[in-house]
Amino acid sequence: MTAELVRGQNHPLSRVRLEIRISAQTPVLAGATLGDEHGTVPGAQWVAHPGVPVLPGVEVSRQAAENHRLAVDLAALPESVHRLSVLLALPTPQGGGPPRFGAVAAPRAAVTGPDGTEIARFTLTGLDAESAVVALEVYRRQDAWKVRAVGQGYAGGLAALFADQGLPEAGELATRVEQAAGRGDATPAPHPRDTPAIAAPQEASKAPEAQPAQPVAGDAAGWSMEERLYNQVWGMFEDLARCTAAYRGAVDFAGSRLEKELDQVLADPRARLGTAGDAAREAARSRHTELVGRARAALDRDLAQLTAEAEVVEPALPQACARWESPVWHAYRVPDEPPMALRLGDLHLPESASLRIPMLVRLPLERPLWIDSGPVAEPGGTVLDSATSRRLALETAVSLAVRLLAVHPAGQFSVRVIDPAGAGAEALAPLTRAGALEGRPATAAADAAEVLGRLAHRVDLTRMAVRGGAAGALPHDAGSGRQLLIVNDFPYGFDDRAVTRLRYLADEGPAVGVHLLLVADRADAEAHGPLLDPLWRSLMRLTPVPDDHLTDPWVGHAWTYEPVLAPPGSGILQRVLTEVADARTKRE
Repeated sequence: MTAELVRGQNHPLSRVRLEIRISAQTPVLAGATLGDEHGTVPGAQWVAHPGVPVLPGVEVSRQAAENHRLAVDLAALPESVHRLSVLLALPTPQGGGPPRFGAVAAPRAAVTGPDGTEIARFTLTGLDAESAVVALEVYRRQDAWKVRAVGQGYAGGLAALFADQGLPEAGELATRVEQAAGRGDATPAPHPRDTPAIAAPQEASKAPEAQPAQPVAGDAAGWSMEERLYNQVWGMFEDLARCTAAYRGAVDFAGSRLEKELDQVLADPRARLGTAGDAAREAARSRHTELVGRARAALDRDLAQLTAEAEVVEPALPQACARWESPVWHAYRVPDEPPMALRLGDLHLPESASLRIPMLVRLPLERPLWIDSGPVAEPGGTVLDSATSRRLALETAVSLAVRLLAVHPAGQFSVRVIDPAGAGAEALAPLTRAGALEGRPATAAADAAEVLGRLAHRVDLTRMAVRGGAAGALPHDAGSGRQLLIVNDFPYGFDDRAVTRLRYLADEGPAVGVHLLLVADRADAEAHGPLLDPLWRSLMRLTPVPDDHLTDPWVGHAWTYEPVLAPPGSGILQRVLTEVADARTKRE
């Protein structure tokens, strides 16, 4: 059965030898790019186009035409290739205006076996001013291949498309491709039947079908297991975003189709009443139910695969990326090297509430963090009072601070606290009891100014040393390890000078290892007017209870974020802090 894909939807491929058939009612040129796991194409030699139609594993047409057949052999692609993107472009018309897909019939793309049996198809609707488009993407996940309907158009043409895929000299390459398509003078290359890169159709039908691989932890690109797991989690994040987008798009399409068919029934006076009208309405609803059911079945299939992957990835995550209840924390020892990434929480979508994707960020942190202590509602809908919200927000900040201390070697990470109102003593107790803070929390205005001044001085000296190539000559009081400043109840107790210093730390600190974590209710800062707007925009907002305020970089879903907190009564934070304190004492 052929899968009718909508934009963003994927479909598994059980064959390694394929044809991608393009049909349009106007001549288009077709090509393909070979990219890594991030979709980046290293150079022009990884682009198959009319001037260079044959690459290992793929052959494209040699000129613009209304119909194309691209031959693909997934087994012959280089090992470094994780994505094959099929691109279409409209040739520049002679003497006419700029080409655009909105002025022509929507092209169609179909993935077939070499014998012509359709596996999946996709109609590229919704294009307007674009003159180039990535139609499909064949990509590798867990040693299995899938095809995804993309439909990403570019008003800037091939040059913009190539630039988006990271190709250097994208404009020059686009010009060469268009010129080659116009002349039809492809570089002589052997026919696929004469090269092992792509097998002939009659040979392909005899090839064994690829079977979906069982999930394996660390089955992604990377130099180390830690990096491979990090990349694998991001791959799961992207897959969940895109398959959910495909499901939502299919449901919306089914709904609009039902509405249109019911309107047509009402528009026909003969069909409004009687058995004929009832039958037409029932048929329309049945088609709607079938379309939604097929979309849900496809989503459930993808969710089952991602859930199976999560079940093997989660136990394999290192301490910095593991939940507090993971066994790796119960066997905790202070590490010898800092990690490459840190878990800030979990993410999930309404359609897959039980599937949690770890929210991992690279270290050192590129952006300051903000734990929102404003009014929040618990999952049941109960709005927490101000005192509870502020307490939970600071406890979340403490949990993150303990994690940062624990994943760095002894003496290479320190934490300072500014708590002008002195309201955070109870939540900060785990840090103060273990002696994990660099000095006592600053409560007086003079003490807070001294902490901000010291950190600003460190940032100044480090920036100058790095620019001058003398990072090793920093004075002792500048510090060498990474530092975290927690500011509770911001902006209480801050004057304009202190605010300016804090903004400076937020902007320049991350690059030199000085990180900022604000615990604040933005409504408390309204008295400062627009002065603090740039600061808020620079912060990554987190919440002490689940909240759907984060968006992904692919399709822009609203993801529910859940903080990474220790289980109530576990005592794991105190045990970890004891180990950190002992290691620090031994080092001193």
